[in-house]
Amino acid sequence: MTFETTKKLANGSVIPRLGLGVWKVEDGTEAVDSVKWALESGYRLIDTAAAYKNEAGVGKGIRESGVPREEIFVTTKLWNADQGYESTLKAFDESLKRLDLDYVDLYLIHWPVEGKYKDSWRAMEEIYRSGRAKAIGVSNFHEHHLEELLKDATVSPAVDQIEIHPTLTQEPLRRFLADHSIAAEAWSPLGQGKILENPVLVEIGKKYDKTAAQVIIRWHLQNDIIVIPKSVHKDRIKQNFDVFDFELTEDELEQINQLNTNERLGPDPDNFDF
Repeated sequence: MTFETTKKLANGSVIPRLGLGVWKVEDGTEAVDSVKWALESGYRLIDTAAAYKNEAGVGKGIRESGVPREEIFVTTKLWNADQGYESTLKAFDESLKRLDLDYVDLYLIHWPVEGKYKDSWRAMEEIYRSGRAKAIGVSNFHEHHLEELLKDATVSPAVDQIEIHPTLTQEPLRRFLADHSIAAEAWSPLGQGKILENPVLVEIGKKYDKTAAQVIIRWHLQNDIIVIPKSVHKDRIKQNFDVFDFELTEDELEQINQLNTNERLGPDPDNFDF
């Protein structure tokens, strides 16, 4: 069974389909170790953000891993307080400095801050043109945010990183993204652990000798969703990557789709106050 482990973004950049997310991972040893364990296990995508306050640890983990920089796809994000044209340029410089890298592979606007995200996007386009971000995109943007952004954008977002898991499948938004050649990427892909006991997922897992988490990750991959599960445990990090040796049937994918309740675990991008 062959499965493409990477995906070509609309601008030609190539992103791994499965990566490590480091939200709530402590800077220092925890971040360094998690990144090194992930890279050791075969991951080549690491996703951080200024707001996670662990960019320094992530950068150190990358350097200490021994894996060549050009083989690793690094994502970071612009925080809400830094949005606006000039402040975005400054925030990006600071992220690069903390990561201690010459460039990132993907830079995202973390949330659609009303009245600011379009100015931020102009700065993102400039960063992209400078080559210091190989691709630019957004996170937590609804369809209407993207429509507004695209009115004046000269570069279309390569990615929209949104909350997706079996109880929030986001199918209408995913269709919109596909129609606009914007890749969908899932944060909290395992539903923050709240669905790992679900009997449907557990049963499907038994058939393949896989955990519910592995079944969910595979569901994302087969739905063409880039997925970044988070863990700080070496065994779990390794296990989450061990999903390329089985394939869910159409029927199983549909059973998982049926778990959708449109229930958000994170804030609604139309209603956040940070």
